[in-house]
Amino acid sequence: MLLSKRVQAVKPSPTLAIDSKAKSLKAQGIDIISFGTGEPDFDTPQNIKNFAIDAINKGFTKYCPVAGTVELKEAVINKLKLDNNLNYTKEEIIISCGGKHSLYNLFQTIFDDGDEVIIPAPYWVSYPDMAILAGAKPVFINTSDKNHFKVTASDIQKVITPKTKAFILNSPSNPTGNTYTEQDLKEIANVCLKNKVLIISDEMYEKLVYDNFKFYSIAQISEEVKKNTVVVNGVSKAFAMTGWRIGYTAGPAEIIKAMTKIQSQSTSCPTSISLKAATEALNGPKEALEVMRKEFEKRRNYIVERLNKIKGITCLKPEGAFYVFPNISGLLNKSYNGKMINTDTEFVEYLLDNARIAVVPGSAFGASGYMRLSYATSMENIVEGLNRLEKAIEIL
Repeated sequence: MLLSKRVQAVKPSPTLAIDSKAKSLKAQGIDIISFGTGEPDFDTPQNIKNFAIDAINKGFTKYCPVAGTVELKEAVINKLKLDNNLNYTKEEIIISCGGKHSLYNLFQTIFDDGDEVIIPAPYWVSYPDMAILAGAKPVFINTSDKNHFKVTASDIQKVITPKTKAFILNSPSNPTGNTYTEQDLKEIANVCLKNKVLIISDEMYEKLVYDNFKFYSIAQISEEVKKNTVVVNGVSKAFAMTGWRIGYTAGPAEIIKAMTKIQSQSTSCPTSISLKAATEALNGPKEALEVMRKEFEKRRNYIVERLNKIKGITCLKPEGAFYVFPNISGLLNKSYNGKMINTDTEFVEYLLDNARIAVVPGSAFGASGYMRLSYATSMENIVEGLNRLEKAIEIL
């Protein structure tokens, strides 16, 4: 066998696999409406694109420092200060090729074989596999729509062992859109501090919150908590810059230095043009962000209302991100043309084959009996997609 045991233990990203299948069907001329990937349908704001074009024309096309340019680090530091009241130095910041790359580098930096990392489920699909690639063991805490997909300090305490190295917090969450309040975070921070468990705070959807919810970073609680927290963020979601591939990490200088060493032996620096574009995103005007956020909120309101009117589906209204995670257990154990649909995966396959809509099964996120729909698509697609969903359910 040429392949390592490590890579054999890792699964491909199910969200990307479903998106790939949907795109393949579209390429064949089949009309598919995709609720699959977490990618804003908006274009990158024009000021950011202009800044990047100008950088190209000025010849900013060479290697940059491994951990990112000084100007982008300073823009990140300024953002964290203004938005989150957090103070970092340039030695505590690294720029990487997207949030996923940031987390991958972090996991490779902090985990040894046999370490345990606590991951609330439903979880972003890449957390467990990136932990496995680093030799760590994912320890899951299952949640449900009954408790708004949130873990408590007590839940965390119950699964901590002498091998526990870190706890992953994702608020607002992918896939559920749930958020944690300041009080929730204080209780979680206390149990992590007491047990010397590092907090990994994935804040990629920070700017996408609704109903006047105020985002709060767990690192804001105190200087002691900040020193025990690594914050990961980026420009992909809020600025509609998924393809530019820029994420950043803020944390203890020792960790950031080690992440830089790993990055120097893998990708080296992020793309020079993307570094310039991200600098303008963080430093430039932000009006486009509010336009996008308001549109996402309008779509969220519509999709939640429609889903809750469908017999067999219940759906919480998420406070953030651009996903809904409805409970579809009431639609399982039904049949179509004599074929039983027993699982969320089989239901999703049925929707793609018969309704021509692409969604992701909850089991991909560690939560059977649910499905994830991204409303980062046009209202026209949402309306038509839900019409198709209703018809597909009626004939079961």
